[in-house]
Amino acid sequence: MSEQSQKTTGIRDARTLGIPKMLLLGIQHMFAMFGATILVPILTNVYFEGEGLSVQVTLICAGLGTLFFHLCSKMKVPAFLGSSFAFLGGFSAVAALDTGIFADMTMGEKLPYACGGIVVAGLLYLILALIVKIVGVRKVMRFLPPVVTGPMIILIGLSLAGSAVTNASQNWLLAIVALAIIIIVDGILKLQYAVDFYHLESDKWWIELIGAVVMVVIGIIALLNPFSTSSALIVFIGIALMIEGLWDFISLMRIVSVTKKAGKAIKNFKDQVDAVDMK
Repeated sequence: MSEQSQKTTGIRDARTLGIPKMLLLGIQHMFAMFGATILVPILTNVYFEGEGLSVQVTLICAGLGTLFFHLCSKMKVPAFLGSSFAFLGGFSAVAALDTGIFADMTMGEKLPYACGGIVVAGLLYLILALIVKIVGVRKVMRFLPPVVTGPMIILIGLSLAGSAVTNASQNWLLAIVALAIIIIVDGILKLQYAVDFYHLESDKWWIELIGAVVMVVIGIIALLNPFSTSSALIVFIGIALMIEGLWDFISLMRIVSVTKKAGKAIKNFKDQVDAVDMK
């Protein structure tokens, strides 16, 4: 598959990128998922007062699950499978049960019920996977577009906002450094978006360039932390995250627009080729 074809149709098999790029993408995804993978058992221990999941067992299961995933996908996707935040609500709900048979249970005795719920969810995943296999991905995605799946991810993030603020308040310096690095890296990625839009001959590629500069400047300000009070710092963080979210939304809309134009161009090209072949 040519580079231009990959840009317009996407990469369905990461092996076409070569081992160095696959290794880099795999390491990047592992680092991105590692924090979330160990955070889930830590949060469940908070819910179950120290009698929740083990970080060590979670990492072993994540590693085995990742190896099994690579076996099933024939090494096509350089991904690392970590913990799912979608089950935190279930853990929290089970830990809070105090009526009926749960009234006299310790937190450790309640934990198997929560884990049993995850097993049932896993079985439902298998059934849904079979349905997707039979029906086809395209037909299923008609009922699960980004406008449906996006809010679900947003709700998961919002449900963890309280934990994020609590954790940040324990060490503001570490929180600010982490936030600044995230925003600066996001700005660097937006610079790559600007370069990609320029190569795609988009007439408004400079919008992404402005976004990159703004994000890097905000990240540097957060890193220097010139604010005298924590209240001013929290307000700045809120504004910075709002700006980042808004610019990400603008970038997403532009990517969708460019993708649609590319799709139309490919369709027109195929129609022209078919017309020539008919002649």
